[in-house]
Amino acid sequence: MALRHKSAQKRHRQSLKRRMLNRSRKSTIKTFVKKAVDAAQQNVADAAAVQSKAESLIDKAAKGSTLHKNTAARKKSRLAKAINKLKAAAEQA
Repeated sequence: MALRHKSAQKRHRQSLKRRMLNRSRKSTIKTFVKKAVDAAQQNVADAAAVQSKAESLIDKAAKGSTLHKNTAARKKSRLAKAINKLKAAAEQA
């Protein structure tokens, strides 16, 4: 930690707070993505709602500085691709 300058100390405190907030948001996103994939896999009626919630969280994280916009787009794309693949497999069976 910076010891000499008050501004450096404050900046360090702010970075620690921001880090914890970002980690929390990323963890929540990962949880909802997993829930969405599980719901699609089990053919739950609310799968679309869970997917929508996950995408909403990803968009909110990208709106701030938690996720880069391209990272958010990639995560949403992969989620949609995984869910569509599960839906197609369920229709085939």
